[in-house]
Amino acid sequence: MSNKLHRKHPFRDSQQDRKEADHVPDTPQTRAPQYRLAFADDDFLLRDELRPVRLQLELLKPQIFMDEAGIESTIVLFGGARIPEPPKKDAARTKTLADLSKYYAEARRFAEIMTRKSMETGGKEGVIVTGGGPGVMEAGNRGAMDAGGKSIGLNIVLPHEQAPNEYVTPELCFNFHYFAIRKMHFLMRASAVCVFPGGFGTLDETFEALTLIQTGRMARVPFLLFGEKFWRGIINWDVLADAGTISADDLKLFQFVETAEEAVAAIENWEGKGQKRQELPGR
Repeated sequence: MSNKLHRKHPFRDSQQDRKEADHVPDTPQTRAPQYRLAFADDDFLLRDELRPVRLQLELLKPQIFMDEAGIESTIVLFGGARIPEPPKKDAARTKTLADLSKYYAEARRFAEIMTRKSMETGGKEGVIVTGGGPGVMEAGNRGAMDAGGKSIGLNIVLPHEQAPNEYVTPELCFNFHYFAIRKMHFLMRASAVCVFPGGFGTLDETFEALTLIQTGRMARVPFLLFGEKFWRGIINWDVLADAGTISADDLKLFQFVETAEEAVAAIENWEGKGQKRQELPGR
C-alpha cells in the first residue's frame, strides 16, 4: 500500500527530502556525517544509543506489513532446522534425524490443511508462520504453498549464512536482529502453536510460549507437541509435576499428537480456547 494513501498532513514528504539531500553541493560541510538526515544515516542508526529505536523499528516493520496484508491470526510452527524431507533422509547426519523426517511430511501436510482453511477466510485467519529457515520451517511454508496460499517467514541473522527457504511468501518474509522482537511476532497473532522435534531454539520457543500461557500473560491457545516419544524422551514432564515445580494442571496446557489430522482435530476441539488460565472453570 502506498505511503501517499496515509498522508493527511501538509508537510513536505520525507522521501522527497531524502532524494533532494543526495544532490546537495559537495562541500566540507555536506560531506560531514553530522549533516546527513538522521533517518537516512545508517551509521547513526547503528549507534548504541539508538538501540531503543532499532527495537521499535523491528517491532513496527512486520506489524505494519502484516496489517496491510490483512493478517489477523496465525498458526505457529516451531521445529528443527536439521530435519530432512523424507526423500533426503538417507543424507541425515544421524539415524534419529532420518527417522524424524516423517515430521517434515506431517508439518507440510498440516500446513496445507490449515492454509486451505485459512483461504476460506480470505487468507486473514490462521496463516502459517515459521522461522523461515530449512527443516520443519521449510515444510510449513511449503505446505502453505501446496495449498496455493500465503505464509510468513520470520528469519533472523545468524553467524553462519542462512537464506529464507524458497516457499515463504516474499512480501511476508522478514529478517530480525533481535531474538526478543522476533519471538513477540511469533506469538502476537497466534491462534495455535504447533511444535515439532527440534533443538535448543525449538526448546527455547516452546518453554517461553508455555510460560506465557501458564502465567496468564497469553490466552490459552491450542498447544500441540508432535511426536510424543521424542518429547517424553527429552523432558520428563511428570517429574516436574511430582516435584511441584509445576502444577498437575500445567500438563493440560499442551497435547501430544502424531499426525496432521490429529492436530487439526485437536485445534478444533481445544478446551478453554482463547481464555486466560485464571478465567478457566475451577481456578
